[in-house]
Amino acid sequence: MGKKRSAGSGGGLSPAQQAAKFLGVSVLAGAVLAGIALPAAGALGLAAKGSVEGFDEIPANLKTPPLSQRTTILDNQGGKIATVYSRDRTVVPLNEISPYMQKALVAIEDSRFYEHGAVDAKGILRAINANARDGGVSQGASTLTQQYVKNVFIEEAGDDPTKVAQATQQTIGRKVRELKYAIQVEDELGKKKILANYLNITYFGQQAYGVEAAAQRYFSKRAKDLNVQESALLAGIVQSPSRYDPVNDEAEAKKRRNVVLQRMAEVHDITKGEADAAKQTPLGLKVSSPQNGCITAVKGASFFCDYVRRVFLSDPVFGKTKEDRAKVWNRGGLTVKTTLDPQSQESVQASIADNVYKTDKVATAVSLVEPGTGKILGMGQSKPYGSDNSKNETEYNYSVDYKYGGSNFGFPTGSTFKPFLAAAALESGKPATQEYPAPYDMPYPSKVQTCSGKPWVNDGGYKVENENESESGPYRLKEAMEKSVNTYFVQMLGDIGMCPVVKMTDKLHVVQGNGTKVPEVPSSMTLGSTGLSPLTMASAYAAFANEGTYCTPVAIEAITGPDGKALSVPKTQCSRAMSTATADKINTLLSGVTDSGTGKQAGLQDRANAGKTGTTDARKNAWFVGYTPNLSGAVWVGSAQQNVEMENITIGGRYHDQVYGADTPGPIWKAAMVGALSGKPSPGFTLVDIPDADKGKGDKSHDDAKPGHNGGGGNDGGNGDDDPLPGISIPPGLIGGNGNGGNGNGGGRGH
Repeated sequence: MGKKRSAGSGGGLSPAQQAAKFLGVSVLAGAVLAGIALPAAGALGLAAKGSVEGFDEIPANLKTPPLSQRTTILDNQGGKIATVYSRDRTVVPLNEISPYMQKALVAIEDSRFYEHGAVDAKGILRAINANARDGGVSQGASTLTQQYVKNVFIEEAGDDPTKVAQATQQTIGRKVRELKYAIQVEDELGKKKILANYLNITYFGQQAYGVEAAAQRYFSKRAKDLNVQESALLAGIVQSPSRYDPVNDEAEAKKRRNVVLQRMAEVHDITKGEADAAKQTPLGLKVSSPQNGCITAVKGASFFCDYVRRVFLSDPVFGKTKEDRAKVWNRGGLTVKTTLDPQSQESVQASIADNVYKTDKVATAVSLVEPGTGKILGMGQSKPYGSDNSKNETEYNYSVDYKYGGSNFGFPTGSTFKPFLAAAALESGKPATQEYPAPYDMPYPSKVQTCSGKPWVNDGGYKVENENESESGPYRLKEAMEKSVNTYFVQMLGDIGMCPVVKMTDKLHVVQGNGTKVPEVPSSMTLGSTGLSPLTMASAYAAFANEGTYCTPVAIEAITGPDGKALSVPKTQCSRAMSTATADKINTLLSGVTDSGTGKQAGLQDRANAGKTGTTDARKNAWFVGYTPNLSGAVWVGSAQQNVEMENITIGGRYHDQVYGADTPGPIWKAAMVGALSGKPSPGFTLVDIPDADKGKGDKSHDDAKPGHNGGGGNDGGNGDDDPLPGISIPPGLIGGNGNGGNGNGGGRGH
């Protein structure tokens, strides 16, 4: 007769030892069930750190844990933009769950659920016998209530692998804690509520948490409509979602389903005939793909959707810390009503599609903002949202600052910056008829005053020039703005100094894409060598439309939490940036740009409008920023990497010898605005009389960039019908505040 193998000789625990091990847990369960107060440590060998600490502390939210759910993002008309979630779950009450589903889960997981308390003594004994007989742990004894408690701990652990491991560790301490909480839950909730909570919390595989999401994922139907065989399939998945996954292993899933059906017949939930008939049916899957995240957004609103998410995660109104805000967002169950106007968004996307292809060497980005409210009504770009470079996708939102998912520095704006300088000069007391000699070319002023009191010094002999030699002054402001005369604005800056411009850009919240202030160097303060975002530009120009009052951009109108209660949302903050008189003068000046100046090609025919073109040196960026009294929009065209000079280039199927502000961004802006404003009111500006200069000037307009140079911007335009001539060169040492941030003395190539 052979010797019996001892436990120490390899081969694992003997059946008796397995039983004793399981019995140890059972004894503890009985002790807890009997209401015996267990010591915190030591007496039962539970002194391991964390094993029974806080044993008598019942988590306040264990009875109704905050389950992570889907968040729905809506446009301003209530249409769904996208659904986002960390866990795909929709919580439903028990009366919205099929009775077959309820019975199937109880039958296979805990058939005596309605007969025992939190702990099932018979189940423990049955498991001990089975495990002793098999020489392993083939059966467990956890009740449905205990399983529910365990799921709560897992849910609270979130996606933290360390916390998940702690919530599922096979220790006596955890088991005791689970039993203690199970008793509390059983006493306070009752069976039906526990079952409902369990069906809503448990994982069914395929990214589906809770029975409602599972019914949608596998059968594309509501949980209340599940039939008996569908219910059996889902109930069977719970034990091992990967093993019994019907999408990846239909045969194994069917076997498991039939086990559940058999068990339902054994406990008399269905008849044997019903079970046999159901076993013969196919799985009947009608799988729905997970629809998660901003990549699924409609109307090209993926980038706006992502912007909303980033606003939520960064704004203190949603939580004091980043971690607090992330917890609320990941828990989900929110309904977020945004400012996005479907009419405006569709117009933006149609305009982009007609003018720039995703396969082009360059991209475009468009932002539309409502003056007076700061509401972002449209946002889009030509490169689609995603991470697949082979499909020309990008996750960078070219419309916004780096903080919200944009490029590192924004994009140099060229002459679209000049209205800020003009507004600063007017606020400083300069008349709208201000005249400067504005020769064809000239050195930058020897000194330009700064806010610090230490002047910028032209120690590099830097010069600036206009489009061609025929363009020499004197010019007044109106004509200089319409033709975007570089030397005029450089002389204006030398006259008033840089501090008034700094104060104006501060009031207009004009900051670089990386969030830092515009550098105090002449190229940034006149010719737009600094990188800014389209949303920043659209919001700043909206202040002109809003009679001089700036309003911070907002993307969220209202949020409802999972409990149906409203959450606080960030409100636009409006403040006066300039006098109404100054705004009226700027509106008059920029109306001339779209009427007969460099922006004529972009001008709207049926309503008051104003704007400014911009094209940077080497034609790496082209802009049009314009507005009506009730809508402001900015359009950028260029390479995000700033490595494409837009000459001899095809964009949107159209060939361009040279790209400039009026001929590419201009038509995009015009089409987007026309569609967005269709059927909307057509208010007018309060224009002022700004006399023209007596001296006649030629009416040939010009563009701002000169091939072969990097970084800055100068004149901008085109006259709408004629191709522009080559532009100007900005000395490399004069450009500041973009790419590498400049050196404060000029310097810094754009990136």
